[in-house]
Amino acid sequence: MATQQKKTAARNGFKTTEYIVYPAHGVGQIVAIEEQEVAGHKLELFVIDFQKDKMRLKVPVAKAATIGMRKLSETDYVDRALKVVQGRARVKRTMWSRRAQEYDAKINSGDLISIAEVVRDLYRADNQPEQSYSERQLYEAALDRMAREIAAVNRMSDTEAVRLIETNLNKGPRRGVKADNEGDDTEQEVAA
Repeated sequence: MATQQKKTAARNGFKTTEYIVYPAHGVGQIVAIEEQEVAGHKLELFVIDFQKDKMRLKVPVAKAATIGMRKLSETDYVDRALKVVQGRARVKRTMWSRRAQEYDAKINSGDLISIAEVVRDLYRADNQPEQSYSERQLYEAALDRMAREIAAVNRMSDTEAVRLIETNLNKGPRRGVKADNEGDDTEQEVAA
């Protein structure tokens, strides 16, 4: 199987050194565009490094769009995602296994707004009941995906991006026991 480095640095709107989002793995960087011969056919491949996962992926150039590979979100889309985490959690009254599948699908969709919805819905403030292990795993996976993209877009560290997300989560409506009974209390506090 012969591999040769391509002279060109761009294909299908993507170029080498550019950061991209791959739905199943999050933010990666295109380090090369290679040509390989597989079963007698020449195949162009994006070589993508996922630094944090210490992983390298080769994606056929022709399949990049159909599998959902995309450029990083624009800053206004990042701002919209941060607004989403400020909203009230929307938890369906279905079995956890069904919700877990839906959350996992949203995380692996690669869509920043969908990932932000998972972060919002699974976030637990200090005054709220403890999460189950699987809830915590999904929350951390969504938070990590969201933070990595925000970090890449805003050129900040992952830690700074997590802090930014958590700050926005805490701007949201009160969560916990009081949030369920809020009716009169909220109006009185606003008037005071």
